[in-house]
Amino acid sequence: MKHFRYTFLTIILLLGFAGKSIGENTISTTASNIEPADSTIRVSLLTCQPGNEVYSFYGHSAIRFEDKQNGIDVAVNYGMFSFSKPFFVLRFIFGLTDYEMGIIPFDIFLRSYEYDKRGIYEQELNLTNEEKIKLRDAIETNYLPENRVYRYNYIYDNCTTRARDILLSQISSDKTIKCTIEENTYKLLDINKLPRRNISYRDMIHHYTMNHPWSRFGNDLLLGFKADFTTNKKEQQFLPEYLMEDFQTTQIIANDGDSIPLVKDSRWILPKFHTTTESAFPLRPSECFWIIFIITIAITAIEFFTRKSLWGYDTLLMSLCGLSGIVLLAMFCSQHPTTSTNLQILILNPLALLFIYRTTKNSIKHKPDSFWLYSIIAIILFLLGGLIQHYAEGMYILALSLLIRCIWNILRYRKHEQ
Repeated sequence: MKHFRYTFLTIILLLGFAGKSIGENTISTTASNIEPADSTIRVSLLTCQPGNEVYSFYGHSAIRFEDKQNGIDVAVNYGMFSFSKPFFVLRFIFGLTDYEMGIIPFDIFLRSYEYDKRGIYEQELNLTNEEKIKLRDAIETNYLPENRVYRYNYIYDNCTTRARDILLSQISSDKTIKCTIEENTYKLLDINKLPRRNISYRDMIHHYTMNHPWSRFGNDLLLGFKADFTTNKKEQQFLPEYLMEDFQTTQIIANDGDSIPLVKDSRWILPKFHTTTESAFPLRPSECFWIIFIITIAITAIEFFTRKSLWGYDTLLMSLCGLSGIVLLAMFCSQHPTTSTNLQILILNPLALLFIYRTTKNSIKHKPDSFWLYSIIAIILFLLGGLIQHYAEGMYILALSLLIRCIWNILRYRKHEQ
């Protein structure tokens, strides 16, 4: 069944890419015709329900452009990408992923989300005919080969912020756009109950990964303390449901003071699906780290009673922490804005790899090593850093395990010297 599902989605995507060229030709035909009447064009923001794949946890945004006079009904999508491109995962980690704007027939767009069991909420916008024509021209310009590819940024420049910016930028400059939301929670989608005030990027990401503990762990491992800063309303709009809610309560205010709602009409064009998702792996990250902690206590107890050095366990811990630290160090060079300062590198430190040979050699010979003292200092700094950064689940348990090994190695080798 899974193989059939991926085969079907592949066909849909192939049709979609074919549809992009179709959409390009059909949307551009309006330029050579008589300008359509206001009533024949509809412009809508489409908000797609979150899915079960990692890349779909947060939902999706697109634009629907419908021109009945010229037989056009397309979805403008800024979220086109391909896993088959060289070094996709590596480029994504470093924030060097290029996404592409696509234009596909709306019925194909709708069928793909229907098959994936993800609802679509449509908000028709209250734009003038002139603004709709400007939007059409902007989309055509955006879709030129030299413009359609852009450098994707998960928070600041993604498929949702692109849709928002091109829609709002077409509203006449003599008008003011004001969001009048007063409630403290979202109402349109049941999944979203976060408060609008005093929430961080991490809070929002956590909300969408509540049923995916390992995805949440991976996010928290890579995000630094900048992800814990409080966000404003515009910054929160990198998530589709947040933008949808803000559009619903936004007013367009003219110079004379008259105002109209930005959203003319809204409805579910594809009903919301009620699905439950569970993590495929039976254990949570914290449970795995508790296992490591129990093993650490057991190894330390064995060494205490037998007076033998099970140096292989420390070598293993240093190797795992050092290798993980290489990933965190790489994220310091990433263009993602919230990964540049990550205090978890204090215990997942790549420098541990440089000390493995010397420390292991001294352990075999029952000699003290300064690495353990330096590690205690790093662990203390890590614990203090918890005051300003939220760490990945289980990291405090790992820090405690490492602290026990450091203190034990200092005490026993100092005692052995005496």
